[in-house]
Amino acid sequence: EEGRTDPDIIEGLFDCGLMGMEIPESYGGSGMNFTSALLAVEELSRIDPSVSILVDIHNTLTNNAVRFWGSPELQAKWLPRLATDTVSSFALSEAGSGSDAFAMKTTATPSDDGSYYTINGEKLWISNAREAGVFLLFANARPEDGYRGITAFMVD
Repeated sequence: EEGRTDPDIIEGLFDCGLMGMEIPESYGGSGMNFTSALLAVEELSRIDPSVSILVDIHNTLTNNAVRFWGSPELQAKWLPRLATDTVSSFALSEAGSGSDAFAMKTTATPSDDGSYYTINGEKLWISNAREAGVFLLFANARPEDGYRGITAFMVD
């Protein structure tokens, strides 16, 4: 009725290692390969497709983005949390561009001292938003470079 996933289900997903399937064991994950993760998501979808989507987005989009492209510092900070207790969200889509990243209008402007970014824009249809403790948000930090300026931010 509330349009929200039962917190006990989410806790169970973490307890069973399903939220860190491809995260290495050294970061608290299950250390599974991609095929094993896909099979787990497929089996979950037989019981509850909405839970399966939550798990798939968390693992396939956010966890893998941090694992493959995150700095060592970002990996050390987020992979243990993503594997054990923090649901992630994926914030790409915008009203004028949908999921066409090349057409996004959201920008990220660095502070004068470079210690932080100010993100300006609007996102819609943010997957896992209600349950998320962190958002993988896409913005263009160098609009003059077109799509090559697009980057991702972990926003908590």
